[in-house]
Amino acid sequence: MHVVGAGLAGLSAAVQLAKHGVPVEVSEAAAQAGGRCRSYFDPQLGLTIDNGNHLVLSGNTAVHAYLEAIGAGDRLAGPDKAVFHWADLRTGERWTLRPNEGPLPWWMFSARRRTPGTRAVDHLSLLPLMRPQPGRRVDEVMACSGALWDRLLNPFLLAVLNTDARESSADLAGAVVRETLAKGGGAYRPRIAEPTLSAAFVDPALETLAGLGAPVRLGRRLRRIVFEGDRASALVFADGETPIGPHDTLLLATPAWVAADLLPGLSAPTEHRAIVNAHFRLTPPKAAEPLVGVIGGTVEWIFAFPDRISVTVSGADRLVDMDRQALAPLLWKDVAAVHGLSDETPPWQVVKEKRATFAATPAQDALRPKAQTRWENVILGGDWTATGLPSTIEGALRSGGHAADLAFARC
Repeated sequence: MHVVGAGLAGLSAAVQLAKHGVPVEVSEAAAQAGGRCRSYFDPQLGLTIDNGNHLVLSGNTAVHAYLEAIGAGDRLAGPDKAVFHWADLRTGERWTLRPNEGPLPWWMFSARRRTPGTRAVDHLSLLPLMRPQPGRRVDEVMACSGALWDRLLNPFLLAVLNTDARESSADLAGAVVRETLAKGGGAYRPRIAEPTLSAAFVDPALETLAGLGAPVRLGRRLRRIVFEGDRASALVFADGETPIGPHDTLLLATPAWVAADLLPGLSAPTEHRAIVNAHFRLTPPKAAEPLVGVIGGTVEWIFAFPDRISVTVSGADRLVDMDRQALAPLLWKDVAAVHGLSDETPPWQVVKEKRATFAATPAQDALRPKAQTRWENVILGGDWTATGLPSTIEGALRSGGHAADLAFARC
């Protein structure tokens, strides 16, 4: 089994196959595994940081299954109940959203638990997302205004879709709502990788694969796939050519644009959205909440780690080309306002991902291919394939699991 791409989709597929006794070799073009889910030591800060602040939820079934499979089930941290702290920089208001655990949403009837300025009846606006809405945008199926939209739905959907919520696919938004908000707080307790993304999602997977005799070859770029009829017959890497045997399978888990270059005629998303993260070397105040959602600022989420404060801006195309020296104090301004800190920007690092996710619009969603291809021995993996979810860690891991199932069926 040839797995090309050691992001989370490729790693999850490789682990699943190797655990079933399938001989697996993983090749990755980059010098490290993990794809967009990685950690590194930053000499500017003198700290190990994540490239981005990836939040997962307690109801992400593929996340938890993957972590258990690689022996890292204890490497997510978060509250025992769904609790979300918010700060509105326009009004100075602070509040805490406290959903109840079960699917019967009685918390909506409590003014102390729901979003300020909303009524219980306002939450009925989510009902159109509970059924399929093929080809339609969010703003075509629900009202995108009012306190509930501004203070909860818009920031939530922007975070999971990484695309302006109004123009996003109603089907993708609905899939997330059905699996989280509609199931009750027990399904959307926030979870953060501890101590880092790599320590939770990547390093244990590499150790698992090594223990199973499945090599992971880094810095090995795939330049071309040789085809003979309806099957792939060889892989041309920078370091030479590798034949694909008659009973072998290629599981291609590269980014969309790489796969489109390698597979003739492949339909794949062509538009992407940026994410900007910034990390500030400063010990957070003792009273700082681990996660705060921000309304009316430049940043959207502030994370308090033991050794730093980090922020995330989704759908950040407007910021991604901005000079870092100007961007860092702009982002810090919101942190200082939320946590009552000095306006003087501490040591910082800004991490930009220009093509962090595919644009979650109906048009781009329609371009996502299925895992099976027209070549009998080529299978696709990646959060950009037709998983039914937006581009998330959960989507990537589900795609890897599905691709592994298809590959195993060919053995």
